Amino acid sequence: MHAVVILVVALLVALGAAPVFAQDTEALRKELEQLKRQQEQYQRAIDALSQRLQRLESQPAPVTTAPPSGPTGPSPANPQSQMAPPSATDLLRPRQPFALYQQRGSGQLLFDMGVTGDFVGNITQHNVQKSGTGTFAGRENRFFPREVELSLFGQIDPYARADVRIEAGEEEPGAATGVSLAEATITLLTLPYGTQAKLGQMRNRFGWSNVIHEHDLPWVDRPDVYRMFLGEEGLAEKGVEASWVPDFLPFYVQVLGGIFNGDNETAFGHGRLTSPLVTGRVMTFFDLTDTMALQVGASVANGETPERLRSTLVGYDIKFKYRPDGWLHPLLTLASEGIYSIRRTERGVDVNGDGIFDTFQKQTRNSFGWYGWTELQPWRRWAFGARYDSTQYSASPGYQWAVEPYVSFYPSEFLRFRLAYKHTDRTQRDVLDLNGNGGSGRIMDEWLFQATFILGAHPAHAF
Repeated sequence: MHAVVILVVALLVALGAAPVFAQDTEALRKELEQLKRQQEQYQRAIDALSQRLQRLESQPAPVTTAPPSGPTGPSPANPQSQMAPPSATDLLRPRQPFALYQQRGSGQLLFDMGVTGDFVGNITQHNVQKSGTGTFAGRENRFFPREVELSLFGQIDPYARADVRIEAGEEEPGAATGVSLAEATITLLTLPYGTQAKLGQMRNRFGWSNVIHEHDLPWVDRPDVYRMFLGEEGLAEKGVEASWVPDFLPFYVQVLGGIFNGDNETAFGHGRLTSPLVTGRVMTFFDLTDTMALQVGASVANGETPERLRSTLVGYDIKFKYRPDGWLHPLLTLASEGIYSIRRTERGVDVNGDGIFDTFQKQTRNSFGWYGWTELQPWRRWAFGARYDSTQYSASPGYQWAVEPYVSFYPSEFLRFRLAYKHTDRTQRDVLDLNGNGGSGRIMDEWLFQATFILGAHPAHAF
């Protein structure tokens, strides 16, 4: 009886398990098919990623650049930025701030190239024209190309860059336009201890406006203090100049020092490295707020005149900009520069009153000149400004002052027109008549017109 009961129970269990087994088999079959479909999707995704990786690997690596303005450390945009103190090994290790092109095709150059043109018109009194003492001496009441410049600049390798500028302009009325080498420099970017060096022919970084070429100046002409103390072209020399930005200070400071021939005829003129022109400059930058910034600098230049007499220039410069949030240009710019000249001169002495100098006495002559400038640019294409000049003469008695309001119009960032009026008043003790034909340059009223274009690449100027 027990055997019959066990057999019946076994049959019932077998009959109940048959449907369950069939259901499990069907579920497993469906799960297997789903896994196969997912595997196919994964394989397609893997194939697509592999093809994309092959395409990326066949292309050149992206070019990475870093600003050439200075070594690692606090930047003018963020003077408070700090980094971990580098070790002595880190300071001595050459840096690589630039990467060269990995692949070059047709039409690609290893450097940038640009052309700028600067044309000036001058209208003044007939007496000023006769004396040849206008702002652009000898070119009064003329329209002329002041500066047409070809610029070539770029990276030599990851450690150096080069700049070459060739310019042409009218120097004398009716004469053929002369072509000259304006600048040719090599800049070593990765010297030890965060220093850089520039050597060649260059515009010296004395003050902030001397380094700017005529077509980039915010005025038609250079300030009178630069023209009186350094000549119409400013301070441009041949030599070497080194710069250093300390990275351990809580604010931005740039220190410059240079040794040059001293060819500038107005202030120096000895022109020999046996008694060179030595220059120096210290500049700092402050972000006052998110919309206001201030730059302050001090400069010095010391050299000899052709008579082997010592000449020293000490200068200051200060510049303020206010740019509202969201603006692409500053609304207000204020600036001032000044130069104090300490110059040894020789004064002739007529002992017996016969009109002939019998002896020469050496003396020290001190003189000072400065300017103040303001510009308001309420619209992108229009700017209004004025500059006041006051300067003594470095090698003779007397002084002059001038006021120059102007308006600038920018049809685009590559084209500019400017109209200015300049009134100059010189002292009676220095009434100039360079041509000796009865003209007078004591009081001048000049209308100045300027048209400037940029074609191709053009490097940006700091602040």
